Amino acid sequence: PPPPRAPSEGVSPNPWRPFGSRLEFDFTHYHFVELQSSGRNIDKALDMWAASVMEFGGNVPWKNSADLYRTIDAIQHGDAPWKVYQVHYQGPFPPGTPPKWMMTESYELCTRDARQVLHHQLSTQEFSGNIDYAPYKHQDADGQRVWSNLMSADWAWKQADAIAKDRATHGAMFVPIIAGSDKTTVSVATGNQEYHPVYMSPGNLSNIARRAHTNAFLPIAFLPILKTSKKNRKAATYQTFCRQMYHASLSIIFEPLKPGMSAPEVIKCPDGHFRRAIYGLGPYIADYPEQVWLAAIVQGWCPKCDVPPHDLDCKGSHRRSERKTDFLIGAWDPGTLWTTFGVRADVVPFTHSFPRADIHELLSPDLLHQVIKGTFKDHLVTWVNEYLLEEHREAQGLDIIADIDRRISAVPPFPGLRRFPDGRDFKQWTGDDSKALMKVYLGAIAGHVPDAMVKSLVAFLDFCYIARRNAITSEGLKQLEHALDRFHVYREVFVGTAGVRGDQISLPRQHSLKHYVRSIRLFGSPNGLCSSITESKHIKAVKEPWRRSNRFQALAQMLQTNCQMDKLAAAHQVLTALGMMDGTTSSHQAMLLRGEQPQPRPRVGAMAAEDNMDDDDHGPAPGPKSLSSVELAHTPARGYPRTLRSLTIHIDQPELPAALRRFLYDQVNPDSDISPADVDINDCPDFTGRIVVFQSAVARFYAPSDLCGAGGMYHERIHSHQNWKGKYPRYDTMFIKTGPDSDPMYGMTIGRALLFFSFTFRDKHFPCVLVNWYVPGNAPDENTGMWVVQPEFAGNGRHPLSIVHLDCVARAAHLLPVYGTSFIPEDFQFYDSLDAFRAYFVNNVIDHHTHEFLS
Repeated sequence: PPPPRAPSEGVSPNPWRPFGSRLEFDFTHYHFVELQSSGRNIDKALDMWAASVMEFGGNVPWKNSADLYRTIDAIQHGDAPWKVYQVHYQGPFPPGTPPKWMMTESYELCTRDARQVLHHQLSTQEFSGNIDYAPYKHQDADGQRVWSNLMSADWAWKQADAIAKDRATHGAMFVPIIAGSDKTTVSVATGNQEYHPVYMSPGNLSNIARRAHTNAFLPIAFLPILKTSKKNRKAATYQTFCRQMYHASLSIIFEPLKPGMSAPEVIKCPDGHFRRAIYGLGPYIADYPEQVWLAAIVQGWCPKCDVPPHDLDCKGSHRRSERKTDFLIGAWDPGTLWTTFGVRADVVPFTHSFPRADIHELLSPDLLHQVIKGTFKDHLVTWVNEYLLEEHREAQGLDIIADIDRRISAVPPFPGLRRFPDGRDFKQWTGDDSKALMKVYLGAIAGHVPDAMVKSLVAFLDFCYIARRNAITSEGLKQLEHALDRFHVYREVFVGTAGVRGDQISLPRQHSLKHYVRSIRLFGSPNGLCSSITESKHIKAVKEPWRRSNRFQALAQMLQTNCQMDKLAAAHQVLTALGMMDGTTSSHQAMLLRGEQPQPRPRVGAMAAEDNMDDDDHGPAPGPKSLSSVELAHTPARGYPRTLRSLTIHIDQPELPAALRRFLYDQVNPDSDISPADVDINDCPDFTGRIVVFQSAVARFYAPSDLCGAGGMYHERIHSHQNWKGKYPRYDTMFIKTGPDSDPMYGMTIGRALLFFSFTFRDKHFPCVLVNWYVPGNAPDENTGMWVVQPEFAGNGRHPLSIVHLDCVARAAHLLPVYGTSFIPEDFQFYDSLDAFRAYFVNNVIDHHTHEFLS
């Protein structure tokens, strides 16, 4: 194809239109998007603006907030207006007086043109470099198959094959449509205000792009929610109508895409090129209750296979398919279909009317509800507590549970780790709460429960963390299967306890884990197809717009807010591509006064956030994939002496001068066979220069399975602070490379950062850290699978000190105390943890990067 048009070509003389300048756009974006100011607050800001320019004869561009809203509505970018459909019951009426929901009720389906939204998404320039234009099969350096993005997996390859065989569609780009829906409640106090949004994303985008806070996943509809009395809710007619309306609504939502599923359409892509494309319904993200509706099956049955609900993990099951279901419906009566096959004959899945779509195949794994909230929080955590209450009687069981909570609250801090001041004792659980608890729960229960329960949790965590990787190899799939097999063996310890009555475990969410290997081969990593993505979108698409409404007929106001937010986001992307959003508002104005003009940016992926890592504890790092690095903070610490002698006294570390001299000996004599610790101190170089102290360092590394930037890079801050937030000292721990990979813990030793500093010696700059050591054993712990380290002590009872160059530091490490069977004091403080115990687990589930590294 010809080269894409430059961003500045075809742009109107005033690219700010309908705004007049950068100031007007920034004012609108700041108040409407960032602050989410009310109309009254916008009116007040406009009044103050008017007062500031009045003496100069100036005017403000808007009279009031309503005038500003009309300007937002006039933005042409990202325009995809909402439509409302009225849905009524049109079936037969029962004898007597029909219920109100049949006679007079109408239900609103709010949707917008899915094709238009898709075109907006695919033309977004910031996705360039994060999109696959064709299916592919990826092999790593060892020749192993790798499944990551949707287009790297077998389903997309099979779909593209079918498209290529048709002369009318041969050569067209395949665009799978990932959809997701999930009910959410906005009125927690009463619980009666629910919304049911449907989201959509182009499947060509990478998992990283889909999980980022961009327009990769947008709301395209709000499904009607029926409400009636409890009596009517149980009526078969009502339940059938609800499900039929649900599928009819989904058919209407995706109908605009249907012509493009058989005849190619020309679309604009993020790289600026135009391509012929064929659409196709792709993986559908939903929790189990919604999967039951989507697959038109009976509650308790599996939507993917025909295994009986009373023995979900038995062998000999067969996969469900649209073709097989149609055959069963033609061969059996509705009663037999319900009881023997778990099929509802009164509902036809919406996918029946779309080409190349089978809902049983398209239902994607749901890490959040099946694994994190389901198997972990609702099952394992609950079972452990119920076991303790049953085994030790209520009073002693409650004491043990309280100690587990204290252990959870006593773990040392770590970048991004949520604190649980009261353990698990809070009412409103979120997915993020469950993820945070997973990171510290294993160490808390070890010693209080049987080894088999610990091993059951270890096997589950291995399964969870492998399944959540952004890229899974053939070997990873074998490890996943092995972890699931171990979990099924060790979870039997719960059978017969208070948590699991009966002689077997048969739970839909745990059964779903058996389908993960096949789903990964079909759709790639579940990390990019998780309902946590749709739940995170609820905040911007549902909850925040609802809070901005006046609560009366709120949905119409929410739709308008969504539309305005999309328009501002699209305009911001266009202006950014033109280079017009570089710098601040005042610096942009100063540039114009100098007679200079903004320069368009090159057409490359621009999803990375601003480089504000010096202010963040952890999170996405901008830039492409690169080697890991650790750098000192940008700003030196205040209040520290600059001479070695004064600094030694200030931090109360009398061994610092000797440690620094031995460090310099090692740097000056890198090829020496003598260890610096064995060299006479008088033979080591002396240092009299200036020292600069820092209170943190930033590690930057490739971690695509965590919440990373567009290039897969992640950053975390390692702290070393005498008085963290004015409350307590904080000295974090780190992985430090001290030996070859064949050594214990792959050549890594844990160091505790007592002081970050830098100095210059013989014209060479040295960024360093003063550490004491936690030394690993020869093998991981048999029950927990975690490495165990112990603090190193010298003959005088003090921790020996060493100085390490930052080049040897890999990243932060998290240690969990080995609590054993003892109870910890009720007044124990978490910031004392790293000094109070004899041994520590190296936490291998603190994040995905650590788990993969230590596995």
